[in-house]
Amino acid sequence: MPEGLSAQEVGKEIAEHTKPAGQDDPHRGRDRLLSIAEAVLLSIVALMAAWSGYAAAKWSTESRVGLAEASTARTKANRANLQAIELRNFDSSTFEAWFTAYAAHNEQAMVLAEHRFRPQFRVAFDAWRATKPETNPSAPRGPTYMPQYRQPGLAQGKALDEQADEAFAAGASAGETSDKYVRTTVFLASVLFLVGISTQFPLRGVRYALVALGAVLLVFSLVQLTQLPGPPT
Repeated sequence: MPEGLSAQEVGKEIAEHTKPAGQDDPHRGRDRLLSIAEAVLLSIVALMAAWSGYAAAKWSTESRVGLAEASTARTKANRANLQAIELRNFDSSTFEAWFTAYAAHNEQAMVLAEHRFRPQFRVAFDAWRATKPETNPSAPRGPTYMPQYRQPGLAQGKALDEQADEAFAAGASAGETSDKYVRTTVFLASVLFLVGISTQFPLRGVRYALVALGAVLLVFSLVQLTQLPGPPT
């Protein structure tokens, strides 16, 4: 028998080599669409992760500022309360000096003690004297028990305490929001990981599964972001 290929076999070989590239792969179009889907997912996730990280950083800063304001207000409140206690002790000491002079019938010492009264305490003292405590058994025990007795430091301390409570609550809430953004960023990083490794698998079924799982996590992350407040200005 003669060596070589017949004319029919040669024609077949030529036809095989002249086929357009990729014509023998029916899944080439699907692979192209899959690659496009992976690129789109990566682009969207990258932008969302950047936004989520930015928002987490802003809320974290807001939390630190709120907690610092709460600490400052609490310190001022304690200082105001201490000042109020000092003034009350001073009022008590001047009243005791007056009462000692009164019990000794020392008019000069009484006048001297009254000169040491604070103006605010003098109002309460005059109101207390008007109740005739010498003969009225139901009279208050002293000027500091009168409704006219005012301690501005206590009111200021109470207001500062309330301010500290509000600032602390706002700081804690901002911290929780920051944590939620960080958690969402972790989910988005998982999407980047899944889509990134999907390109390394030659099996299309695995790539489809990883991309689908990444898409589900992306939708879940998007829902989470829509439920969170935007970053503070």
